[in-house]
Amino acid sequence: MSKVFEKDCFHLLNGKKLTITFLGHASVVLDYDNTIIYLDPISSECDFNFEPKADIILVTHSHDDHFDKKAINILKTERTKIIANQEVIDLLDFGKALKNDQHTKIKDIEIKATSAYNTTIGRDCFHPKDRDNGYLICLDSFRIYFSGDTEIVNNIDELKNVDIAFLAVNQPYTMTIEQANHFIREISPRIFYPYHLTDTNIEELKEKLKDTSIDCRIRKMQ
Repeated sequence: MSKVFEKDCFHLLNGKKLTITFLGHASVVLDYDNTIIYLDPISSECDFNFEPKADIILVTHSHDDHFDKKAINILKTERTKIIANQEVIDLLDFGKALKNDQHTKIKDIEIKATSAYNTTIGRDCFHPKDRDNGYLICLDSFRIYFSGDTEIVNNIDELKNVDIAFLAVNQPYTMTIEQANHFIREISPRIFYPYHLTDTNIEELKEKLKDTSIDCRIRKMQ
């Protein structure tokens, strides 16, 4: 039996509908006008035998809470496009590798790989520079940013005023609450979803953002 997940729906200016399904931790599904996009699908968060097949699968990096061959093999078909960093593509032996700042277009969907790495001394072993990806997804003029596992990096300008931002907030591997507060204020998305939370007290971050116009939405993403 399929598990019931939280969903948010949006009607975009181009007349198309976007539904976001929150599977848990770093796993999210976008249904954009019946094009199904999975980000970091992981079997521990979902039984994908009960979920729709993928048109696009995005993988940020090879850590086992982001990369799961079993999930990908269940979700993919002959027409599925798989985008990941080089390390994941090497492990899969299929798909398209994107380096940081490279982009691709699938149908009318533009996907750009963004920088994702640790900047704090002592944490850089977790996610070294130039290895892993975040993703900026452009659905016509509607922009969604998935940070992947990162601290504050130097792509803030291109991310300013995105419509939706997903930001990983779990120290010591990604951002601290203080870093996330600074970063989100800088890019100022319309809607902010903290994700990849583990045991982070995310209500503390939501409280810090109360003086902004940013809609901080807490979903089950531990």
